[in-house]
Amino acid sequence: MMNKPPREDHHERNNTVTTSTTLDSRFSQTLKNVQGLLKGRSMPGKVLMSRRSEPSDNLNSKVSSTYFKRSFSHNDAGTSDHISGAVEEEVQSTSKPVSIANVSRLKISTSLGERENLSDDFRKYTMGARATDSAKVTKFTKVLSGTVVILDKLRELAWSGVPDYMRPKVWRLLLGYEPPNSDRKEGVLRRKRGEYLDCISQYYDIPDSERSDDEVSMLRQIAVDCPRTVPDVPFFQQQQVQKSLERILYAWAIRHPASGYVQGINDLVTPFLVVFISEYLEGGIDDWSMSDLSSDKISNIEADCYWCLTKLLDGMQDHYTFAQPGIQRLVFKLKELVRRIDAAPEPVTQHIEDQGLEFLQFAFRWFNCLLIREIPFNLITRLWDTYLAEGDALPDFLVYIFASFLLTWSDKLQGLEFQELVMFLQHLPTQKWTHQDLEMVLSRAFIWHSMFNNSPSHFAS
Repeated sequence: MMNKPPREDHHERNNTVTTSTTLDSRFSQTLKNVQGLLKGRSMPGKVLMSRRSEPSDNLNSKVSSTYFKRSFSHNDAGTSDHISGAVEEEVQSTSKPVSIANVSRLKISTSLGERENLSDDFRKYTMGARATDSAKVTKFTKVLSGTVVILDKLRELAWSGVPDYMRPKVWRLLLGYEPPNSDRKEGVLRRKRGEYLDCISQYYDIPDSERSDDEVSMLRQIAVDCPRTVPDVPFFQQQQVQKSLERILYAWAIRHPASGYVQGINDLVTPFLVVFISEYLEGGIDDWSMSDLSSDKISNIEADCYWCLTKLLDGMQDHYTFAQPGIQRLVFKLKELVRRIDAAPEPVTQHIEDQGLEFLQFAFRWFNCLLIREIPFNLITRLWDTYLAEGDALPDFLVYIFASFLLTWSDKLQGLEFQELVMFLQHLPTQKWTHQDLEMVLSRAFIWHSMFNNSPSHFAS
C-alpha cells in the first residue's frame, strides 16, 4: 500500500513560498500514486477510508468456469496505463516544480486542442496492454479464489476496471449483496432471489383494483419511462427488457415509500441489467434477446438488479426524497470545487455565472442519472466499476468526477453565451469518446480528491 500524501492546514500557513513547495510535493506524490493505481498497483489509501467493514458473509469465491468462456475485452484492463504514461511523460518533461496553479493543466492537457498529441502517447503503450490485461486477470482471480474474499483488496483492483466476465460477481460482492464467504453464497442468493419473487407476486402481479391511487399512478409513470430508457441502444427497446425494468422499478418503489419512484432511477437499473444478463448470454449487447432466456434466469437477473440497486441507493437516499436535497447539496459542492480548481485568468465558474446559468440547471441530471445520459453506454460499466469500488464514499467522489468531466471543455465553455452554453451542456460531444477519455476524467478526479477532500478551507467561498 502506498503512503498517503500528507494533508496541510492552509489556514495556518502565511508563507506563500512554503505553501507552494508543500503543494508541489503533495501534487507530485499524488500523481505518482494515481499512476500506480492505474497500473494495477495498490490503492493509495483514500478510497478505503470511509467504507464500512463488511462482515464475513458468504460468497462463492471460485470464479465459475462459465466466466472464462467469455471473451475478455481489451478495454476492461490496461487502458489506464496509457493515460498514466502520457501524464507521467508530461510531468517528467519539465524541470519546474508543479505548483497549485498547475492543477488546471491536467484539465488543459486533455482539451480538444491537445487531444491529438495525447493520442500519440496512448499508442506508445498499446504494445504492453495485453500483458497488463493478463496480470490484472491474474490478480482478480487470486482475490476471488479465496475461501473468503478480502473486499478491500477487491475494491483496490475494481477501481481501475473489472474484466467483463468477472464483473457480475465483483459487483455483487462490492455492493454487499453476495456475501464474501463462499460457504454462504448459494444460500443467501437463493433466499434473496426468493424474496424478490415474493415481492413481485404480492405487489406487481395483482389487478389495479387492489392498488391505491398513488400506486396506480406510479406504475403508469414507470410504464411511460421504461421505453424512454437508453433509447439509443436497441436492446432496451425489446418489450421483455422493458417489462423487466418495470417490475424491478415498481418493486423498488413499493419497498421504499419515502421516495417512491423518481424519474432517473430507471437509468440506474440499466448497468446492472446489462452486467447480470452477460452471465447468461454470449456476445455483445447488440446480439442479445431476452427471449433466449428461461423465466428462471430472467427472475434471477431481475432479483440481482433489484438488490444491487437497493444497495447502491441506500447510500444516497436523500438524492431521491422530496426536493432531492442530497443532489442539491452535491451540486453546490461541485460549483465550489470547480471554482477552486480552475485557476485560469477567466475561470469557467465566473463565466457561467456571468451568463446567468446556474450549475443546478445542467449538473442536476448528472447526479440524478450518474452520467448515464451523458456518455456512450458502452463506457458506463467501466465508469460504474469505479463508482462501486468507492463504496460509501461515492456521493462525495461524484463531485470530483463531475468536476473533471465539466472541465474537459473549459476552453470551449469560455466562448459560449447563455443559449449556447445551455445547448452545449445538454448535448455534450461525447459520442466518440473512448475508454481513454473516460480514464483521463477518472484520473484527474482521483488526484483532485486526494488534494482537496480533507481540506475544507479549499471550499471556502
